[in-house]
Amino acid sequence: MSEIDAEVASARIPDVPGIVALVDRYARHGEILPRTQEEIYQTIRHWVVAKRMGQVVGCGSLVVLWDDLVEIRSLVVAPEFHGEGIGRRLITRLLEQATELGIPQAFALTRQTGFFFRMGFHQAPREALSRKIWKDCIFCTKFAGCDEVVVVRALQAATEKTSQGDGRVQMTASVEPGSTPVSR
Repeated sequence: MSEIDAEVASARIPDVPGIVALVDRYARHGEILPRTQEEIYQTIRHWVVAKRMGQVVGCGSLVVLWDDLVEIRSLVVAPEFHGEGIGRRLITRLLEQATELGIPQAFALTRQTGFFFRMGFHQAPREALSRKIWKDCIFCTKFAGCDEVVVVRALQAATEKTSQGDGRVQMTASVEPGSTPVSR
């Protein structure tokens, strides 16, 4: 399959079974957190999918945490389609959505740091995510022994406001309302 063969678009209701199957495939191995079918239906507007011949072969979601921060969640591509540029296209679409919303910064918790680094993200301290940790992470079964890395990327809106030249926004100790945007 070539990159051109996969269509990336906002998810629709008929995509939910494919998203559920793909997310479950990775969640069973502890690579991402599980998402219920009900949760995916309720958040369908947050999801993008990559489809080939009508089959969901990749997906990811964008969750607004505050006016200055979004999280990229459940970004996965079926293993048989790795290396085809699908993950890059999914994350590009999610970042475009965040920029359209006027949100200056995106982050993800991941074990696949190399991929995110190639996409312009950089590592940030976990402590900078106090809002995320106390909203979501505290309920995770892996909370005490979490091995995911925080990666952050300043988006165009934030890049225009900085003078660092590399597009990064200085990370603050916490990401609370009204605080300086975080780049992870």
